[in-house]
Amino acid sequence: MHIGSARLTLRLPGNDSLKGKRHVAKSLVTRLRQRYNLSISEVDTQDAWQTLVLGVACVGMNGGKADSTLDKVIAFIEASRLDVELVDVQREVAEGP
Repeated sequence: MHIGSARLTLRLPGNDSLKGKRHVAKSLVTRLRQRYNLSISEVDTQDAWQTLVLGVACVGMNGGKADSTLDKVIAFIEASRLDVELVDVQREVAEGP
């Protein structure tokens, strides 16, 4: 078993309120959970209007599967959300217990 994790920092350039940020975050989190069956949550900068930091975790039978899932998540965000800019990705795949 391998565990993939990522910290994704997104910039929301057109956003002007926390309500707008919550709408983007909730929509993105829901769609990613449903599509890729992974754990995802906002993990930092909850009070910043134009920055959204998401933590993502997935499990795979091998490192390639976990890494591939993280690749798909990143590609999905870049392709489906034209109103956000992915500015930083920190990722890791490790062997589980």
